[in-house]
Formats: sequence, C-alpha cells, structure tokens
Amino acid sequence: MNIEEEIKKCEIFLKQIKQYDPDPFYVNYFFIKYINSIENIINGIFEEANTDFGLFISEKITQKKFHNKAKAKQDFNALKFSEWFSNKYEIEHKNPYPNIMNKIRQFKNMNEKLPEIKIMMRGTERYKDDFYQEIKIDLKNKKIISKEQLEIEIKRQTPIFLEIINKKRNENEEPKVTKKKITSSAFLTLEDEQKIEIMYLCQIYTPVIRRLLDESRDKIKKIKFQ
Repeated sequence: MNIEEEIKKCEIFLKQIKQYDPDPFYVNYFFIKYINSIENIINGIFEEANTDFGLFISEKITQKKFHNKAKAKQDFNALKFSEWFSNKYEIEHKNPYPNIMNKIRQFKNMNEKLPEIKIMMRGTERYKDDFYQEIKIDLKNKKIISKEQLEIEIKRQTPIFLEIINKKRNENEEPKVTKKKITSSAFLTLEDEQKIEIMYLCQIYTPVIRRLLDESRDKIKKIKFQ
C-alpha cells in the first residue's frame, strides 16, 4: 500500500466534500471514502512496520495482527512500537474532534454505514456549542433536488435561527450572527445527540492523521537504530 497516496486521497475527498456540501448524498459518499482512506493509512503504518521489523506477516495487516505476531515472535522492538502507537493514538484522540472521528469510524465499522446526514443552518463563523437548525427540503435519493428550494427554506427559518443563536452568542460575549453570516452544511448526529459538521471535522482531522503517520515513521527508525 502507498500511504502517501491515501493521504492525497483524504485531501481530495475533503475537497469533494467541500464542493458538494451540504448535499447529503454526495457528502455521505465522499465521507465514507475519506474514512476508508483513514483506515488504510492506519493499517499501512503497520504494513511498513511489518517490513521494517521483519515480522513477515503475509495476510492483510492490522494493528492487532501485528501485535499478536510480535508477541508470538517475542520481537520486543515490534512490541515496543505497537504499544507506543496505541498510546500515541489515544493521546491524539483525546482532543474533541479526533475523538469524534474515532467514534464515527467505530460506528461505521459496526453498522457498515454512517449515521444519518442532515442539512443544518449554521453561522459562517464557528463558535463552541453554537446552535444548529435542521433544514428539511425535498430530496430525491437523498440528493438535493433544488438549490432554490434550499435557499427559500433558509430564508424562511432565518428569523428563528438568528434569535436562538444570538441569545447564546450574547450570553457568551461572542460576535452576533446576521442574516448575511448564515450558511448550510451537512451534519450528522452521534448517539449523545452531538451534532457534527462533516466538512469541518475532516478539515481538522487530516493534519492529525498526517502527524500520526510522520511520528510513527520516526518512531520506527528510532526503535530500529537505538
């Protein structure tokens, strides 16, 4: 596997999510591809480690298979890397958005699909715990039929949206949202009812997986040549 190609794919899928946002069908389609590339990158890290540590695992490699083979061979360097990666992954995913991405990946792996994606109104400038309002319009096969209908519905719901979001903004001494500072994006909702903007999540997570890859490669070198 070429991990650098998977990193490029993540960047391409992010651009496509931005392009089609807030269309639920296309955002869902490219977000699944994005998540699949993340899975490939993580497995690819252990493919590289398999080669570097000479474990000779022939089947498709996962961290679990890598760890079990290292344990069976009593390869302490390989075990050291596996344990380091687990700790590093946990640290990286303690932050809110990486943690959310981890939950979404787990949901997809368990259910073979993503949580339902909905179109939501939001302020163009993002602030923590902002209010988001669902926009219900006609869809065909989960695709937006009419952008004009979307714009009409946004205008119709704008007064209520502004009232609610600005109440929160005022209480937190944050900038007021005006009707010119409203947009729509594709969101999904996790089990705890937390609403997640998919495009923004991917923007934040792409550097995280890049850093995890780079630091993993550095760690392998340090362990091998210590």
